[in-house]
Amino acid sequence: MTDRLSLLEALDRDRPILIDGGLATQLEAQGCDIGNALWSASLLRSNPEAIVQATRAYLDAGAECVATATYQASREGFATLGLSADQANELMLLSVDLAVRARDEYLATNPDIDFVPFIAASIGPYGAMLHDGSEYKGKYGVTAETLRDFHEARLRLFDESEADVLAIETIPSRLEAEVLVDLLADCDTPAWISFSCGDDTHISDGAPITEVAAFFNDLPAVVAVGVNCTPPQFVPELVRKIRSAAPSKSVIAYPNSGEVYCVDDNSWSGTVTPGDCASAALTWVDAGASIVGGCCRMGPEHIQAMRDAIT
Repeated sequence: MTDRLSLLEALDRDRPILIDGGLATQLEAQGCDIGNALWSASLLRSNPEAIVQATRAYLDAGAECVATATYQASREGFATLGLSADQANELMLLSVDLAVRARDEYLATNPDIDFVPFIAASIGPYGAMLHDGSEYKGKYGVTAETLRDFHEARLRLFDESEADVLAIETIPSRLEAEVLVDLLADCDTPAWISFSCGDDTHISDGAPITEVAAFFNDLPAVVAVGVNCTPPQFVPELVRKIRSAAPSKSVIAYPNSGEVYCVDDNSWSGTVTPGDCASAALTWVDAGASIVGGCCRMGPEHIQAMRDAIT
């Protein structure tokens, strides 16, 4: 019988939790065209089967937690396609169903797996909805009220879904972090929050990582604080700083590949091998990360290499 551990129980194991890589990365490898403002979330309407296949690829690679296709999904984003708030909610909840289905298929063909993988509801920052790269800058020019209105409905929706964890990702803004502290205080589902950083000391808007990490140290709903979609060379020092600022929390690290993204033409430059990622993951664990994985440009082959290195 496969054990169904809670996230906190899994964090008590003697090895890190391995999460997936970039869902968009695998979808593009499968030939999907996601070059639009909704990114992977656009396939919730046009090709949901592709999302199941991509999720399964990460599970087969050894991921113990997989994310939904909702990083850039929002009521505001779907409204640009003429969809109502209720229709947007239905698509976002469908993303959880698709991830659950991929997990069920994986478990059916791997009956000896030692525990049930987790489903993380991917919740991107306000900047992801803008689709202009501002999740790597954090200077939105909007009020706290605007940020609260944007995040509150999605958090409530996923808090009542079958997701095992709320993955609040790529947060680049101190103000956005402050808003999320208040909103997460009302959530029942365990959550992690991860920041995008431009160096080994600051998040993208220039706020010290120690300052924003400390916001969540006393928040019961948050089980882990960390970084994602950040150049991997900065991660060990960021992990150490987060551990010192939020000692009651686990630390999560799932950086990008280290390649450089150009917003103007949606292109990447530079290369990184799975072996490089595996070696880097060991440094994140040595620094104190207990949940590791990848973000943009990290595919199943990178996650499998990490699995082989850290287990």
